[in-house]
Amino acid sequence: MPRLNPRHRFDSYVVGSANRLAVTAARAVAESPGAVYNPLFIYAGSGLGKTHLLMAIGHHAIEVNPQLTAEYLTLDEFIEAFHAAIAQGQGEAYRHRYADVGVLLVDDVQFLTHRREMQAELLRLTNTMLTAGRQIVLSSDRPPNEISALDERLIQRFAGGLVIDISAPDYETRVAILRRQAEERKAAFDPSVLEAVATLPIGSIRELIGAFNRLVAYQAVQAAPITSTEARALLARSMPQTARTAPAAPAPVTATLVGAGEVGGGTEAPPGAPGALPGLTGDEFGAFLSEISSAVARQVEAWRGRVAEAILRWQGEGFRTARLELLLEGEAPVDPDAALRDFEEDIERLKLFEAEARELDPQVGDQPAFRDPDRVDEARMEVERAREGLSPPPGPSPIWRVEQFVESGINREVTQAARNVLEQPGVAYNPLVVYGPVGVGKTHLLHGIGNVLAATPGAVVACQGAQDFVDELIKAIERDRVSWWRSRYRRVTAFLLDDVHLLAGKDRTQEELFWLYNQLADQGRQMVFTSQVPPQQLEGIESRLRTRLEAGLVVELPTPDREVREAIVTRLLNDKLGEADAELSAYLAGRPVDTVRGLQELVQRVLEAADAERARPTAALARQVLEGSPAGPTRRTTAGRTSGLLSPTGSLRSREKMVWDWPDIPDRLIEDQR
Repeated sequence: MPRLNPRHRFDSYVVGSANRLAVTAARAVAESPGAVYNPLFIYAGSGLGKTHLLMAIGHHAIEVNPQLTAEYLTLDEFIEAFHAAIAQGQGEAYRHRYADVGVLLVDDVQFLTHRREMQAELLRLTNTMLTAGRQIVLSSDRPPNEISALDERLIQRFAGGLVIDISAPDYETRVAILRRQAEERKAAFDPSVLEAVATLPIGSIRELIGAFNRLVAYQAVQAAPITSTEARALLARSMPQTARTAPAAPAPVTATLVGAGEVGGGTEAPPGAPGALPGLTGDEFGAFLSEISSAVARQVEAWRGRVAEAILRWQGEGFRTARLELLLEGEAPVDPDAALRDFEEDIERLKLFEAEARELDPQVGDQPAFRDPDRVDEARMEVERAREGLSPPPGPSPIWRVEQFVESGINREVTQAARNVLEQPGVAYNPLVVYGPVGVGKTHLLHGIGNVLAATPGAVVACQGAQDFVDELIKAIERDRVSWWRSRYRRVTAFLLDDVHLLAGKDRTQEELFWLYNQLADQGRQMVFTSQVPPQQLEGIESRLRTRLEAGLVVELPTPDREVREAIVTRLLNDKLGEADAELSAYLAGRPVDTVRGLQELVQRVLEAADAERARPTAALARQVLEGSPAGPTRRTTAGRTSGLLSPTGSLRSREKMVWDWPDIPDRLIEDQR
């Protein structure tokens, strides 16, 4: 049975107007298996993310309930396993093997065409799952009523839940997908290159990723960065002639929803009206609601249909719907229409609050209170705080903790200084300036100090990069809100600024920082700065500001020595493997690496190679990866390697699903060129 691909989760699934409704339904199913939309039937063209979404449901369902089991299989595998069981006289045992499966995910149902025996088995399995209250999710490249010669009983079963489609991604979604790929692959492209690729007539996500892979392969052999013109020319050569001239035409977004207690009722909503789903025109949305209304009105109470329709609508726009969900769990309210009106009025208030908050402070606009109609008062308070400049500036990142910073003889001076600052904020060393080359851990230490200071009751800690500080001031100047911007920072209890050398030549920002420094120093508020060079070597920084940076303690964070490197490697391996191999830790620590960042990259390379080999990482494997030397017993062979198109039993499998599981990136890129 294929395992769930660890890369296919909701947080790696780019959501756009073409798939938002399907993702909303998928999340609802994953969070409450068997309770809503059962069965869930997702259809879309090849390469639009059906398999990813199915596996994301499985992962999320297990995260919500670790006791739950989720199994994914393609229809070909379902057929193959069933025939093998029949041949061995174990047909009845096979029919019971899914008895304890909480979420069953069946891919490529379109291959049921003219398979009457397997249609009967799938119908039996679906009935069993529904009766037991277990979730079944299916996918196909077409809706059930368009699958040739499909049993009418199966069509009715699928229609009894939710049948929903995913259409081709729009331009914005394609750009978002390309940016996500670039981030995951650590590939640097000019934004215009990705935007140019997104405008090409590429209809599927898989083809889009294939095009991106070609860019990566091409860029790897070029001395200069690829331009948008070169990217267009490169990809146009590999596209069919008709695709080069014909624009991509996304399929219309449609949905069919039938089932007692699900959704129903509704009227047409014009584009932009409250409740209109993103990506749907007025006519399309009206047709969508008409289908729901006609299908459900015969089976459910009208008020339940209206409430469930509202749940689907507002979840699609990202709002929490706990209040409406409680309505469905109880008896009919005295006035369900009034309950819906109150809910929608609260959402309209939240939209107004969110818009004002984002105008005042984009960071405040991201608060979850603006997406929850049960937290209107809290959202109002956030806006009032933003109006008065009381919303806190960006704080330290929680991923960096001071206790994880490795101490040794070479960096003991800086770690001791950090401890003194934390023991006596604003007294011991104010400011503390830490300098050193890129990648030695300055940012880690800065945010680690910030997290400890922020844990103090009533603390307001500002911790950010110098460039972000500059950008905030520019926006404040543009909006004529400099006074408001100043008030945010003048009320902090600690101010931590990373990469202060980036302020060189930024005269207005230096002036604002000078006055902020004076006020915080007078109030005894702790300040910490980092830089690549000591203050006296800073160029483009005004002398009055430079001398203030020198007024506290200036301490160097040197490149890590062998002791620090080995401690870092051991911790990284312990985090990944549970227990580090001492020989491997010693070998990696002895590599000629000057920065913590470079050391982390070495460890990651070895872990990825071990994962590809499906073996535990060893020093021998690390030598092979980093030096090209033989790895002894762990050396990889090609004797058992296949193309990825055949299963262990010899049956043909889907090429498009197997190629992405190949561990070697070069193999994957070569396959993309075919």
